[in-house]
Amino acid sequence: MSSVERPARKASRAAKASKRRTPDLLPRFVAPCLAKLSHAPPAGDTWVHEIKFDGYRLQARIDGGTVQLLTRTGLDWTARFPSIAKALTGLKLKRALIDGEVVVETKAGVTSFAKLVEALETGRSEDMMFIAFDLLHLDGVDVTQAPLLARKDLLKDVMATSRSKRLRYSEHLASDGATVLKEACALGLEGVISKRADQPYHSGRGGDWLKSKCIQTDEFVIGGYLVSTVDAKAVGALALGTFEKGQLVYAGRVGTGFTHDAARALWKTLQPLKQAVSPFSTALTAMQRRSVVWVRPELVAQIHYATRTSDGLLRHGAFKGLREDKPANDVHRT
Repeated sequence: MSSVERPARKASRAAKASKRRTPDLLPRFVAPCLAKLSHAPPAGDTWVHEIKFDGYRLQARIDGGTVQLLTRTGLDWTARFPSIAKALTGLKLKRALIDGEVVVETKAGVTSFAKLVEALETGRSEDMMFIAFDLLHLDGVDVTQAPLLARKDLLKDVMATSRSKRLRYSEHLASDGATVLKEACALGLEGVISKRADQPYHSGRGGDWLKSKCIQTDEFVIGGYLVSTVDAKAVGALALGTFEKGQLVYAGRVGTGFTHDAARALWKTLQPLKQAVSPFSTALTAMQRRSVVWVRPELVAQIHYATRTSDGLLRHGAFKGLREDKPANDVHRT
């Protein structure tokens, strides 16, 4: 049996097992399954655990010789990842939807969002790789209703048809989730994604996938900035918030994590968004308002931080980059 036939036949069997009787046309996009934040990984043998990657979530849509890379909101970012798109054309299949993440690794083998942003800004697509962790469609068959492990079994076969170093399959562990998280943290990784092994693919944040973090990492909306004290055309700090019931709630300032080039680029990006009044719904203290240049709350920043105070303010935060794939009004406190 050829490498093309085997995954396709297995997809048909998986679809039949999930009561999906007829093949479906390849959809343009499927809204992704999202992970809920959990203080610890769940226990029990119905869960498997994968490493949490620090990159951009992308859906690879392969239709004949055409590849599209779509963000979690369905935007076409293929042109930004040419080496990944080229690698995906080498998979031995006709049509597919593959869920995964584009990442850049440090020399220590840890994925870094800051390194990914740097690679995007400099056009170094060759530094990136696509880590595949789920399969939604294969050669005309919708497998979203098959259990996770059946989908991953298919995906592993599909990814094995490529020898490209730009592509990787995300392995999972069925061992104790707490142990997996402890080992991940010891290696300096971001955390763990725990997934129900027996469940179909559900779009949205339904609870079948849970994320447990070693490092606190979240998205925040930029509501203002402070000018650098050493460069009048560079950002020195950001005033951040999250949307709660349609209102932007202040979450504090972050003044570290910027390279000089990144601080200048961010200052330039923020200039068209300047406005005279604070976008925050909460009343800020004189210290919180001091020297802040207010901007329309349209840009999203990824921030690493130690913890949050009882009133929701960030402590020891560091800027990691802009999240161009996420609308500002989708940023809520997790």
